[in-house]
Amino acid sequence: MGVLGSSAAMLFNALGGLYLLAILLRFLLQVAKADFYNPISQGVVRITDPLVRVFRSFIPGYKGIDFSTLILAFLVEAVAICVLILLHGGSLPSPGFIVTWAFVGVLYFMINIYYYAIIASIIMSFVMLFSGSTNPHPILRLIWQLTEPVMAPVRKVIPPMGGLDFSPIFIFIIIGLIQNFLIQSFGITEQLAAVVIGI
Repeated sequence: MGVLGSSAAMLFNALGGLYLLAILLRFLLQVAKADFYNPISQGVVRITDPLVRVFRSFIPGYKGIDFSTLILAFLVEAVAICVLILLHGGSLPSPGFIVTWAFVGVLYFMINIYYYAIIASIIMSFVMLFSGSTNPHPILRLIWQLTEPVMAPVRKVIPPMGGLDFSPIFIFIIIGLIQNFLIQSFGITEQLAAVVIGI
C-alpha cells in the first residue's frame, strides 16, 4: 500500500471513529437516561440526528432503547470495515466476515467508551476536589450520568471504604476480562485492528 493509501486510511479511520463515537455515545446516554439538555448531549444529537432520523422512521425503539441508533452504529462500522480494507489494498471480504467484525467492533468500542469514561471521571473528580469547585463541568456531569448505571450495581456489592470508592477497580477487571475474551475468541490481530474501528 502506498503512502497516499496509508494516509487516506488513517484519515478515514480517525473521522469514522469520531462519528461512530458520537453515535455510540448517543445510544449509551439514552440508555443511561442522561441529561438531554446538557450541551455535550446536544452536540452529539446534532451530529448524529440526520442519519438517526432516517433509521428511526422504520426502526422503532423499545422501552427507551433507541434501536435505530444501534443499527446505524452497526452499519457505519460495517461500511468502515469495507472502505478501510479497500484503502489498505485488500479485496472485499465475505458478508459473514463484515457482519461478525462489525458486531465485535461496536461491542469493543462501547467497552472502551466505558473504560475511558471511568478514568476521566476519576481524574476530574480529583481535579474538582483539589480545586475546591462545587459546580461540576457539563462534561463531568455527563460522564457521571453515563457511568453510574454501570458503577451503581458494583457499589452495592462493594461499598466505599474509608471514603474511597473501589468499584472502578472491579469494573476495570471486568472490562479486561471481556476484552481478553473477545481477543481470544475472535483472534483479534493488528491487521484486523487496523480495519475495524474501535479495536
